[in-house]
Amino acid sequence: MSGLFSAVGSLWTWLSTIFDPLCGPAGLFTVFTMFSPHTMLACGDAGWGDELAGGLKITIAVSLATLPLGIVIGFFVALAQQSEERSLRLAAGVFTTIFRGLPELLTLFIIYYGLQILLQTLLAKFGYNGPIEINAFAAGMVALAIVFSAYCSEVLVSAFKAIPKGQYEAGDALGFHRARTMRLIIVPQLVRISLPNLGNLWMNLLKDTSYVSIIGLADIIRQTGIAVRVTKAPFTFYSIACLFYLTLAVISSIGLFYLDRWAKQAEVRR
Repeated sequence: MSGLFSAVGSLWTWLSTIFDPLCGPAGLFTVFTMFSPHTMLACGDAGWGDELAGGLKITIAVSLATLPLGIVIGFFVALAQQSEERSLRLAAGVFTTIFRGLPELLTLFIIYYGLQILLQTLLAKFGYNGPIEINAFAAGMVALAIVFSAYCSEVLVSAFKAIPKGQYEAGDALGFHRARTMRLIIVPQLVRISLPNLGNLWMNLLKDTSYVSIIGLADIIRQTGIAVRVTKAPFTFYSIACLFYLTLAVISSIGLFYLDRWAKQAEVRR
């Protein structure tokens, strides 16, 4: 069985290398260095192409990992804001006020360093006094997801208010449990209504991932900064970082356009 996993891992590594859009055989950096005497963007030991490509992958991975977590947290916070229970509404209001008011960088520091201190304090009570280090990727994902969810909950609350109460009553008339009404009737409308604003939050999330470089995660900004300090070519590498973020923004805009059109077509069919 271990041999099978090893073979699958080797196959995945080979495929990711072959189809790498930056450092693969037909990758952008590979083609560029073939026709240019400059090797700063070459992949491998000769240049910084593979480091920049790795930073791009980290940025994309953080964004994609943060998005679903932030939406799920934001959905439950939005439900709490509309709850008949006063304590839930109060807790949700405090949550959104705090994390919409704090700078994203400060939230990241609180999560990254605060969790380490909290875990060290708890484990010390059980006799463990060794060092505790939180994974930078996990800390960045959680911090960005919390900030994203605070804004997402406000978007979803507005979308909930745009859905007529008769939709809930229709589900009750059909004998649906409230959870089934939410899944089959409310959530599809919620997605359609909130999609444009969630798209804006996604674009902000792509930019906010640059904060994770502060805690040592090798994203686009951190890898670019290292390359600039070594090569003393800031304009070249920061221009490449700009192109990376703009490319992600363009791809996201195209994807959101088709997603929004699909949602509208689905509404028309219904």
